[in-house]
Amino acid sequence: MNNRKKGYDYELKAIDYLKNRGYKILEHQYRNGIGEIDVIIEKDEKITFVEVKYRANISNGLPRESVTLKKQNNIKKVAQSYIMSEEVKNKDFTFDVIEIIGVNEITIEHIKDAFM
Repeated sequence: MNNRKKGYDYELKAIDYLKNRGYKILEHQYRNGIGEIDVIIEKDEKITFVEVKYRANISNGLPRESVTLKKQNNIKKVAQSYIMSEEVKNKDFTFDVIEIIGVNEITIEHIKDAFM
């Protein structure tokens, strides 16, 4: 399976996980001229920008470790653009990471406020 298809499939697993926990999905694979955010969610008047990371195992480290400072800064720029283009007002914003590990049996960890 190619990486783009694999990433999409695991983003869908993350979306199911989030929906089951009461989050409203605002966007999936939000793209603009700056970059992409995997999932944008809302709950309790707070909008959260979510980066989904998957690895089959942790032999090369945890998936969350691949959300580098450079990646974080890019996500922030895309988020700022989203906020302006959607004219979002009076909301709090956070940045989370959904970490998925495994092949046949997966574990999902929702890392809230993963970066600022």
